[in-house]
Amino acid sequence: MHRCIAACGLAAILLASPASAQDGGEAQPTLVVSLDTPDSVRGLLSEHVRLLKRSPLVLPEESADRAAMTRRTRREVADLLATEGYFSPRIRFDRSDDRRWVLQVEPGERTVVAGVELVFEGEVVAGVEGAAGGEGAAAYLEELRARWQLPVGQAFRQTTWDAAKQGLLDAINARRYAAARIAESRAEIDPKTAQAWLRVRIDSGPSFYLGELDVQGIEHLPEDLVARYSQLERGAPYDREALLAFQTGLQNTPHFGSVIVDIERDPALAAAVPVRVQVTEALPRYAGMGVGYSTNTGARVEFNYRDSNLRQRGWEFSTGLRYEQYRQSLYADIFLPPRGEHRDSVGALIQRSDLEGLKVDTQILGATRASQRGDTETQLALRLQHEKIQPAGADARSSNTLTANWTWIKRAVNDLLDPTDGYLLEFQVGGAPEIALAEQDFLRLYSRFVRYQPVRGTDVFILRGEAGVTLADSREGIPQDFLFRTGGAQSVRGYDYQSLGVREGSATVGGRYLATASAEYVRWFQPQWGAAVFVDAGDAADTREDIDLRVGYGLGARWRSPAGPLAIDLAWGHQERRLRLHFGVAIAF
Repeated sequence: MHRCIAACGLAAILLASPASAQDGGEAQPTLVVSLDTPDSVRGLLSEHVRLLKRSPLVLPEESADRAAMTRRTRREVADLLATEGYFSPRIRFDRSDDRRWVLQVEPGERTVVAGVELVFEGEVVAGVEGAAGGEGAAAYLEELRARWQLPVGQAFRQTTWDAAKQGLLDAINARRYAAARIAESRAEIDPKTAQAWLRVRIDSGPSFYLGELDVQGIEHLPEDLVARYSQLERGAPYDREALLAFQTGLQNTPHFGSVIVDIERDPALAAAVPVRVQVTEALPRYAGMGVGYSTNTGARVEFNYRDSNLRQRGWEFSTGLRYEQYRQSLYADIFLPPRGEHRDSVGALIQRSDLEGLKVDTQILGATRASQRGDTETQLALRLQHEKIQPAGADARSSNTLTANWTWIKRAVNDLLDPTDGYLLEFQVGGAPEIALAEQDFLRLYSRFVRYQPVRGTDVFILRGEAGVTLADSREGIPQDFLFRTGGAQSVRGYDYQSLGVREGSATVGGRYLATASAEYVRWFQPQWGAAVFVDAGDAADTREDIDLRVGYGLGARWRSPAGPLAIDLAWGHQERRLRLHFGVAIAF
């Protein structure tokens, strides 16, 4: 009978508030419990020990209830300290004041790892030709051991111990051994010496090799569409990163609303495990509009339409009208489903611009083959182009050209929308021979380099450079797209957009040479807000001798938007002795 009263009474004591615990209309005495312990464990105990979190409490009347309360709290404290590596604590209550108890905790010496034994069994021990990038089994196992996150000498904590085991399992699961498991894990603790000996045994199971695609969820799209996006090779060893890249690539297409790519981790299927692809089709048609503004081309309104399943063949049709103050364009493109690494498209563009006194009317028909491999993209394009230009104060003229163009871009950055580390490198080669409609032979070469260097945590130092040359006897008859102008946001700030080039009449037209450079430091005061200081220099001209680098420098504000960092820059054009405001996206690829 007494035991039942003690147990039930303790539960009531811990849950009751002083106002609700009454006996005959009189409130029972309350109890306040304080903590006396080193700062190293104070936060842990204050947050999780129930007796401390619920203070003040109703003071138990029976001594048995008080003893039960203290025993339970001591067990709770000991269990919490054990998770942090303290296995020999001293825990007691100072109850000299019946209304104010003091929980005194001396955590003792923290346990450190004295030994680690990692044992591997299964096919990984014998090794497979080509495993671990061609390295032998012994080297691969040493690499796995080197990844162990709880080495000798490090403090033992339960969360670290669990994370280390999971990290080791994830490392071996990532390639080939999809069914690997922890066959045994043991941590032997000696509280007297505050040492821990750890043992983990991993059974890798068999090597997994990819089989055929098992696609589910296709209703209206072509049945082979998923396979055309796949770069997985049948018979290749299982690689989790390759499957995730395939999933991400499918998710980024307009065809699918959701995508899950995985395999069945059944050792019986290891020789040719099917790759399960579960998709949900997205709505194929989309129409939208938007408005915007930039200091380069002024206010903008845009209408666009997309059909991602044109003629029920999985073709992507995209068309739109963009009307800006100084440039207007109408475009239509058809993108065919990829074949391996390649993707073909055809398109048409009608564009008119009026910038720096130069009116340009352009009509283009083109075909492009794009290839993507990792962070590297290449494009090969053919364009049939008609262009009419009207420089203010000079004669109008027109040209027809059939050009071939090759572009290579490597984006080795940590984030495509908001890079803070890495680099971008781009090369372009394009031109036309005189026999292919052009008025003269010409060859355009262009390169761009951008380096993002993290500084002091979140700050970023950005270096940028551009260089270009069009090899030809003169600029006559060469489309403006194959010549160079510069100036404005994302170029040489402090000067109007495309105002640096060759003067013809009272207009600025493209020249055959380009050189720009920029240095920028961005300080992020908060996750979404930052400030920048920058120096730009550059020019475009018709000869190397005419290159006269114009310098601009100033300050700017940055805001991280979903579309990338937006920039407002106030720049001083050194040669023109004029202050200009620039607004636009800070990073553009």
